[in-house]
Amino acid sequence: MEHLEKFETNRNTWNSKVAVHAESNFYSLSNFRKGKSSLNKYELDALGDVSKKGILHLQCHFGQDTLSFSRMGAKCTGVDISDEGIKLAKQLNTELKLDAKFVCCNVLDTSKYISEKFDIVFTSYGTIGWLPDLKPWAQIISERLKPGGFFYIVEFHPIAWMFDYTVSPPEMKYGYQQKEAIYEEYQGTYADKNSKIISKEYGWNHSLGEVISSLAEAGLQIEYLKEYDASPYDIFPGLVENDKGMFELSNKMYPLIFEVKAVRN
Repeated sequence: MEHLEKFETNRNTWNSKVAVHAESNFYSLSNFRKGKSSLNKYELDALGDVSKKGILHLQCHFGQDTLSFSRMGAKCTGVDISDEGIKLAKQLNTELKLDAKFVCCNVLDTSKYISEKFDIVFTSYGTIGWLPDLKPWAQIISERLKPGGFFYIVEFHPIAWMFDYTVSPPEMKYGYQQKEAIYEEYQGTYADKNSKIISKEYGWNHSLGEVISSLAEAGLQIEYLKEYDASPYDIFPGLVENDKGMFELSNKMYPLIFEVKAVRN
């Protein structure tokens, strides 16, 4: 597979992030263990009652969202490239006496490891930027959905990824439809900017057109595309908190979040 070295670099970085993230206030693992859901309003509203639904969670990190859905009565499977992430997810699943399953693999290889079909395929917040091409990703989604099932993504808006955040103030540096990989190397992580770890990451920008077209070409019917000013996470510089506890640009020059729901006929 092309880009194997880049994927391996990313996997190693995510492996190093797991322990830092598990200790961070950002992921608030102690509150999660006590029963607090890691899910946000966007995905809760979109997915509704998931009781007894089969959910495939792509790029699940160490499984908090997967396990949150499991607590809501869903039958969940989480997939992630990081073996350290999947190891912790399995530990949490056992500790919390839940019945989720977790598989360590590149998301683009999901169908090699999972043959089951699901009512819902879900992914969220910082996932598609790790993929060089969305066509095989969309094909995996189509393959793993039952007829009548749906795919849902809530993700940071592609305009936000046009900026280089390793400099201050952020500089608009990358193309909206840039095909070349973006390499960044920096100290820390979004969950703990003071951490000593060095993040080495390859990423790719994807336009909304590419997201929509890839899903449609894979046989999914687009139900909606929505864009929002407000992010549940304060991860970009200069955001202000609104009266609902969400984070926005003070000038609201561009949206920070988009969501897509698509149905497999």
